[in-house]
Amino acid sequence: MGGAEATDGAPHTPHTVGDVMSQTVVSVGRDAPFKQIVMTMEQWKVSALPVLEGEGRVVGVVSEADLLPKEEFRDGDPSRMEQLRRPEELARVGAVTAGELMTAPAVCVRARATLAEAARIMARRRVKRLPVIDADGLLVGVVSRGDLLKVFLRPDEDIAREVRRDVVEPLFPGRDRSVGVRVADGVVTFTGEIRNTALVPVAARMARSVEGVVDVGFDLARSA
Repeated sequence: MGGAEATDGAPHTPHTVGDVMSQTVVSVGRDAPFKQIVMTMEQWKVSALPVLEGEGRVVGVVSEADLLPKEEFRDGDPSRMEQLRRPEELARVGAVTAGELMTAPAVCVRARATLAEAARIMARRRVKRLPVIDADGLLVGVVSRGDLLKVFLRPDEDIAREVRRDVVEPLFPGRDRSVGVRVADGVVTFTGEIRNTALVPVAARMARSVEGVVDVGFDLARSA
């Protein structure tokens, strides 16, 4: 997952979209014909393709949903109700090129965006894949839902090390530290004694921000 994992004691750098994206991207130009689009999707087993112009600027995305109206109404005209309810989709029935079929502007994500930001975009826009662009708006990759889930493959010992460093040490400083951390299957458990109970929700929130954490729990000793 890129070079985001620190191995020399330096602060952990959060994973970005650029760390997990696929750099092998299949795309089409504005003038790509309908049949070529379908053939490309079938060949590469993808459900959507970025549409590019110029040096690689993303101007839209053409998906299976954009192509289906042509088949749906191949043997009959849409009803008056369908014309009122689905004007954008029906406009694609007569489309024959990617530029006419695509959804624009494209929903993209920056390579430097965090995985959480990409996940929120996918959820809000209800898409499975996002073109990844650089600061100039040029296509550099594509990120899928599966790519975002790779962070949960992170080893438990790496998660525990980061939680100790970035949560326990700042919140509970001192040599005689009474708070411990154990991690199993991505679930972080704080152990020992937290004298200031106001720090419990703070510790939970900070631990959940560590990449790869599935859940957070507490197994604390009661104060005397």
